[in-house]
Amino acid sequence: MGLGLVLLAIHKGYRFIAVMPAKYSLDKQILLRYMGAELYLTDPALGFPGMYDKVEQLQKELPNVHVLNQVTNKANSEAHFRLTGMVVSSVPMHWRHCIWYWKVSENAKPRRQNHLCGAPGKHKIQGVGSGFLPEVLDTSVIDETVTVTTEEAMENAKRLAKEEGLLVGISSGANLAACLKVALREENKGKMIVTMFPSGGERYLNSDLFADVREECLAMTF
Repeated sequence: MGLGLVLLAIHKGYRFIAVMPAKYSLDKQILLRYMGAELYLTDPALGFPGMYDKVEQLQKELPNVHVLNQVTNKANSEAHFRLTGMVVSSVPMHWRHCIWYWKVSENAKPRRQNHLCGAPGKHKIQGVGSGFLPEVLDTSVIDETVTVTTEEAMENAKRLAKEEGLLVGISSGANLAACLKVALREENKGKMIVTMFPSGGERYLNSDLFADVREECLAMTF
């Protein structure tokens, strides 16, 4: 979302300011700055509330500020329904409107959840398990939640790269991990499980996802 907004700001001649927790990947920070965005980092320990506090502070200090808040802006979910969702609905099958949502908790034994948890444990899966429910989220259409650990998410992201040639990010690995849990259920034997991979791996080169190969490459000699 950030890079798309930067491109729009460039073409419109707008000043663009991005605010994100410091735990977000260095690659994302570099790309935003490279494209000319101003960047403010917030204390990861404060989570999303700390990030929004910084946004409110900037909104008070700067003139003519418009905040594009994807968790409260109904146009965001509507765009996904009309555009992103159409990619899936173009498949010649009958789809039931369904949202899969998962809670992520580091070093926790995965377990099925039948409700959304507002206070997830510490984890390294960027973009999910933020500890609050977005205003635009319609929880009435959610059937269940599936717990995924950081380790499972990263393991499956690496599997997608090595086994399928798909360079995806950590949250995509979490999607696959959740789908595999669902697919293993007896009642789902022989059924097709569908998901989407919303993150690209090139945005995580400086994260723990690439730690082993990054250290290997840095240690290479000629």
